[in-house]
Amino acid sequence: MSETSLNLTINGESVHIKDISPTMTLLEYLRFSGRVGTKEGCGDGDCGACTVAIVGSGADGKPHYLAMNSCLIPLASVAGREIITVEGVANGELHPVQAAMVKTLGSQCGYCTPGFIMSMFAGYYDGKVDEPSLEGNLCRCTGYLSIRRAAEMVTEVVATDEFATRLEQIDLDLPPLDYVGNDQHFYRPTQLKEVLDLLQQHPEATLVAGATDLGLELTHRRQHFPVLISLEAVTELKRIEQTPEAVVIGAAVPLSHIETNLHGVFPSMDEMVHWFAARQVRNRATLGGNIGTASPIGDLPPVLLSLDAELTIASAAGTRTLPLVDFFKGYRQTDLKPGEVIVSVTIPKAISPGAVRRLSQSYKIGKRGTDDISIVAAAFTIDLDETDQIIHARLAYGGVAAIPARAIGVEAALMGQPWNRETVQQVKPALKEAFTPLTDFRGSADYRKLLVANLFEKFFVEFSNSPAEPLEVTR
Repeated sequence: MSETSLNLTINGESVHIKDISPTMTLLEYLRFSGRVGTKEGCGDGDCGACTVAIVGSGADGKPHYLAMNSCLIPLASVAGREIITVEGVANGELHPVQAAMVKTLGSQCGYCTPGFIMSMFAGYYDGKVDEPSLEGNLCRCTGYLSIRRAAEMVTEVVATDEFATRLEQIDLDLPPLDYVGNDQHFYRPTQLKEVLDLLQQHPEATLVAGATDLGLELTHRRQHFPVLISLEAVTELKRIEQTPEAVVIGAAVPLSHIETNLHGVFPSMDEMVHWFAARQVRNRATLGGNIGTASPIGDLPPVLLSLDAELTIASAAGTRTLPLVDFFKGYRQTDLKPGEVIVSVTIPKAISPGAVRRLSQSYKIGKRGTDDISIVAAAFTIDLDETDQIIHARLAYGGVAAIPARAIGVEAALMGQPWNRETVQQVKPALKEAFTPLTDFRGSADYRKLLVANLFEKFFVEFSNSPAEPLEVTR
C-alpha cells in the first residue's frame, strides 16, 4: 500500500511530512516550514544560495556531507536522508566555518552567505575547504577575497565534533519508497527488476535520478509529473567497474564519483567533468541522466561519442547493447523503447590495432565556466601509428545540432593522413560547414561554426610535437 507521509531528518530532528506533493522542491519545503536561512537566488542551481548539506555516499563509498542545490531536489528524493541547513550548523556556539567567515568579514550583504557556509561545512568534514568546494557559490557583492581567506582558515582540519561522529553512525542504504501525495505517485525501488516491473505498470512514468535537469521543470512549474520512478537507490545502476579492456559506469553513478574514481583513465572525461557544473550539481547529476535527457548541449555525450561508448539497455524482455552514436534520434528523442531504461555505459580502453599512441581531449566553451551550459562542447580522439599517420579519428560536438553528433565526413577524410598542420588546415573548411547550428542569446550560428573548426586546431596545437608556428585562425 502506498504511503502518504515522507520521513527525513533535518538538523538532527525527525520530520514527518504528510499529504504534500513529492515534486515540491526541498528548498520550497524548507522555507515553507520556517527554515528560511536557506535562500532562493536563481532557482536554477547556478548561484548556490540554496545550498544544503545532505548525508550521502562519497566516491569512497563512505558517508559524507555533500553540498547540494536544494532548489533542484524533489522533496520525495530525500526521504530517509539526513539534511543539514544553515540553522543547524551551530551548537551553542558558532561552527568553525561560521567563525572564520565572521573573522575575515566574509559576509557582505549576507544573502549568499548561508550557501557559502554550507559548502564550507561540507568541505570541512572532508578536510579540504578549497576553491573547488566553493565554485558553485556566487557572491554578487564581489567579496570573494574575504571568503577565500575564511576557507583557508578551516581547510586541512581534522574534525572531531558531533557532526563527524554522526557520519560514522549513518546507514547509507535508502529504503524503498511508494509515496502518493497531491495526486502524484513517487516510487523509489532498490532493484532493477522492480524498476522494469513499474515501467510495465506505468508506461507513462518519468524516470529520475539526480533530478538536476528535472529540477528546472519543477522550480519553474512548467510540467506536471503524475508518476515518477527514482533510480538513485537501484543497486545495479550504481557500480563502477574497471577491466584492462573497458570501464563500465552505472547510469545512476553521480558525476562526482566519476571525477574521483576514474581520474586519469580518460583525459577528455577528466576535463569535461571538471567544467560540467559546480560541485553541488556534480554531487547529484548522473551519467545516465545526462545521456537520457538527450539534450543537444549536454556536456558528456560528445566525450562519450569520441570514445566509442556503448549503452546497456534493459527492459522486461531482456537487455541489449547499443553504440551511443545510434542512441540520439532527434531533438530530445532517443532510441529508448517504452519500458526500457539505461543500465550502464561501457567505454573501451584499448586504442586501435596498429596504433602506438592516442591523443584525446575535450573542450567546453561557455560564458561562465562551470556555472553555465556550453555554447559549444567538443571532444576529440586521434590514434596514430608509428609514422604519425591517423588510423582512427573521432570528432564529436554538442551545441551545434539537434543532437550531440560526430563530424563523420571529416573523420573519414582524416583517415590515413599525416598528423600535421597541413592536414588540419585542409579539413577546417569542411569542419566549419559540418553542422548547421542555431543562433541564440549565447552565440550566433557563425560563431559556433568557427568554434567547431578552431577547437580542432586548438587540439592539434596542444598535442603537436612540431615547433610553434603562428596560428592560422579561421574568422
